Amino acid sequence: MSTTTSPGTGVAPPGTVAAALRLTAYWSTVFRRTWRGGVVSALLTPLLYVVAMGVLLGGFVRADAAELEGATSYLAFVAPGLLAAHAMQMVIGETTYPVMSGVKWNKTYYAMHAAPIGIGAIVLAHLVFVGLRTLLACAAFVAVLTPFGLFATWYAPLLTVAVQVLVVGAFAAPVYAFSAGLDNEWAFNLLFRLGMIPMFLFSGAFFPVANLAAPLELLAKLTPLWHGVDLTRMVALGTVDAGAVVVHVAYLALLTAVGGWLAVRRLGARMVH
Repeated sequence: MSTTTSPGTGVAPPGTVAAALRLTAYWSTVFRRTWRGGVVSALLTPLLYVVAMGVLLGGFVRADAAELEGATSYLAFVAPGLLAAHAMQMVIGETTYPVMSGVKWNKTYYAMHAAPIGIGAIVLAHLVFVGLRTLLACAAFVAVLTPFGLFATWYAPLLTVAVQVLVVGAFAAPVYAFSAGLDNEWAFNLLFRLGMIPMFLFSGAFFPVANLAAPLELLAKLTPLWHGVDLTRMVALGTVDAGAVVVHVAYLALLTAVGGWLAVRRLGARMVH
């Protein structure tokens, strides 16, 4: 990352990782002051999702494992997809308005940069915070799913949570980059309505994308959520295909890397003139 001096200080910021660690106290304080607002939804939302979609609606679905991508029931099919979709929704929420706040409203990023802390460290620290917060919620989701007997092995829940690291990165970094360069929040409505909601509905969480028309199926498979859903479902149900895993991991990792690079550039362009 850049080692140029911070405005007004004449001091070069420390290395990216070292500087990001200096922000641990800030983000720990944010977590301590806000975790209670999300703990109920983190536990209640997945339970309601599973009961409503998997148990109640799933009771009316009759299909064999070949039609449900290896799942023995609709509950087993839909639950891993709901986990990945839940991670996506949380991440998008944490990398839209909070990023805008850091630049435009509360201007906490400017205070960090004056410390001096480099742009790369600011981005890294915020993304790590978003990732840890989301993974805690995903772990709670998996804890809710475990009593339903959906996981193929004793270690499948651990792998399922680990997969969400890729899902988090594939959404957090690009959406952060999108948010960092905006002058106002109006574009978030487009992101939610034309991006998040269609992906939630049509990326394989509720039904196999093979049921879509060929062009729509291809479009669905280009979304990061489909890759996250498919990978989550494979590790949860023990239907792992090595070739597909490589493709999913590479795709999600590439989005994370490119998104992180763009996030640093766009936030730097916004803050440093």
